Amino acid sequence: MTDLISGPGTGQSNAVSPDDTAMAQPPIDGTQPMEWAPMEPAPKKRRIGLWVGLGAGALVIAAGAASLLLIAPGTTVAGVPVGFMTPGMAAEAVSSRLASTEAELTGAGEGTTVAGADLGASVDATALVDQAFADRPMWNLGAWMGEPITAEVTLDAEVADSALRAAVPASYTPATDATVAFDATAQTYVATPAEPGTGISVDDLAAEFTAALAAGETSFEYSGDPAEVDPLITDAKAATTVEKLNGMLANAGFYVGEERTVPVAPEVVASWLTVEAVDGELEITADPAKIQTVVETLPAQVNREVVNASNIVDSGGKVLKALTEGKDGRVLGDTSTTAADFAEKLGSGDAAFALTVTSTPFEATNLFRRVEVDLSEQRTYLYENEKLVKSWSVSTGKGANATDKGRFRVYAQLRTQNMGREDTSVAPYYYTPNVPYISYYNGDEALHGTYWHSNFGTPMSHGCVNMPVDAARYVWEFATKGTEVWVHD
Repeated sequence: MTDLISGPGTGQSNAVSPDDTAMAQPPIDGTQPMEWAPMEPAPKKRRIGLWVGLGAGALVIAAGAASLLLIAPGTTVAGVPVGFMTPGMAAEAVSSRLASTEAELTGAGEGTTVAGADLGASVDATALVDQAFADRPMWNLGAWMGEPITAEVTLDAEVADSALRAAVPASYTPATDATVAFDATAQTYVATPAEPGTGISVDDLAAEFTAALAAGETSFEYSGDPAEVDPLITDAKAATTVEKLNGMLANAGFYVGEERTVPVAPEVVASWLTVEAVDGELEITADPAKIQTVVETLPAQVNREVVNASNIVDSGGKVLKALTEGKDGRVLGDTSTTAADFAEKLGSGDAAFALTVTSTPFEATNLFRRVEVDLSEQRTYLYENEKLVKSWSVSTGKGANATDKGRFRVYAQLRTQNMGREDTSVAPYYYTPNVPYISYYNGDEALHGTYWHSNFGTPMSHGCVNMPVDAARYVWEFATKGTEVWVHD
């Protein structure tokens, strides 16, 4: 047996307790062999439970993080299951399904298929899945297994039409659009009716595509037989455009305020305009260069000097008649952009162009005119603003037919009239044809021309004021309806 003693690194001590004195001690003369015996290492603690706990925690953390990034299980968008996917993955899956879904044509297109990619099929996949993620995150257990989210498929009209024409050319005959043109004889716009064609409805195909996608189908059948196809420019569109254009012709021109100062003839307006089909609509455009030729004539037609007004009024200042209509003076403003601006207005359907002018207001002169008949003098006087203008000898009523005295107003004027009755055996017992220049002021009493006598200055009439024909004409033109007449002694 080998004795054990302490040594460096053994963990043993060389100290000898008092109780050890009785024990045999090894010789120290070097004859006894010795060797080091390291002490047993302290047993290590077992940490298996800790490692298992850390693994489970990491999984919980990872699962929690995933629940914040993924869409809830059971969610479908446009027929595509997107549960447990990120929004980016889901959008890619929806787009991929859309591109690969096939329409199997039947009838005239039997045996032909066209895929979504061929038809320019699209949905807003990003917006749909982003909304799905916002409404149905995986952490929200209540959002699991929700109702399908549908998406309306849109087909690119030109791409789809081209693909279908290539697949089933026999189903296509061209439609004829309605057209609109100016009829120079009628001076109006007229429409030529449209004619339908045949083809495959892209809109109906898009609806079927939407239904198939919602059902989770990757292919569906669709008839390739020809169906009637309306033209892009229908009769209704043409009729609407004709109505707009003819409305423009009716009021086309350059305006100063409410006045159409420079009307423009229908054929001239039509020469400015072009009506053509653009993206399925009739578009109206106007040529500024052609409008400019009329713009250059505007100063001569718009500019004018002031014209002052002249009115006949009564003693109270009421206007009875405008002798001269007042007109403001005006000077046309800048027209450097008029042609371009008018072209833009015409394109929108407005043919009334407002001009900018500098105006000078007119002044008005009022003329108070009245007629005075002096029975004692047998004379008629005309006054304007209380200034005597004319005076004549006259013949008023005689005897029982004396002319009434008083203040009256002219109420009617006639160029000529037959007075009395052809049967002179009954009242008023006289007949005078073609009496000229009559101004009635009191019942059947009037100032009028007299061609059957010249004995003026002496009462001669049946109550009227007889005057020389030239004098009666002057009164007829001097007075107007409402002119005051004063008859006195």
